Amino acid sequence: MGWLDSRHSFSFGGYHAPAHMGFGSLRVINDDRVAPGAGFGEHAHQNMEIITYVISGAMTHQDSLGNGSVIRPGDVQRMSAGSGIRHSEFNDSATDPVHFFQIWILHDADGGEPGYEQKTFPIADEPSVLHLVGDRDGTECAVTIHQDIRLLAGRLDDDHSLTHDFSDHRKAWLQVVRGIVHLNGGELREGDGVAIQDEPCIFLRGSNGAELLLFEMP
Repeated sequence: MGWLDSRHSFSFGGYHAPAHMGFGSLRVINDDRVAPGAGFGEHAHQNMEIITYVISGAMTHQDSLGNGSVIRPGDVQRMSAGSGIRHSEFNDSATDPVHFFQIWILHDADGGEPGYEQKTFPIADEPSVLHLVGDRDGTECAVTIHQDIRLLAGRLDDDHSLTHDFSDHRKAWLQVVRGIVHLNGGELREGDGVAIQDEPCIFLRGSNGAELLLFEMP
């Protein structure tokens, strides 16, 4: 779109993919790059949890609740659309692009009060750890997501590895933010995503400055 380079993991907008409408309650993962000074004008949402995760650069957010903020790497912003909210998002810089993920998660119930939350996590300062950045209960200072889902984020230093266990037979979606992630012996690169089911645990190893998001759900 000139000012916007957007890659979609699931069916969205002009990318119509009936076989890929989402995964569980996870409906949208858009990998967006926005040109300097450009962005999304005011528009409306309903009945969706919207997560913004900035990879590089900074985004300016404003909404009809009166919230205004700048979102930078390490920040996780959650906006609950509820019965209805309007917001805008623009690149905060007039000279540099911004690269970010916009993630939509289905509400656990339609309607309700719209809401907003933004927190900062030590993702860059504590590599080779999966940080809990969002869940239903706001556990350990995570943002509160109105759905039975856990969102984890982390970087893996080159050749560092970790094992992640799944409890209660939960499934997951892993999205590679950047670099290379080796998952149970297979190789995933920036932009790749994979559905994980019927696995008691996964083994992860990083290279090329790996960063990932992991969504756990029933």
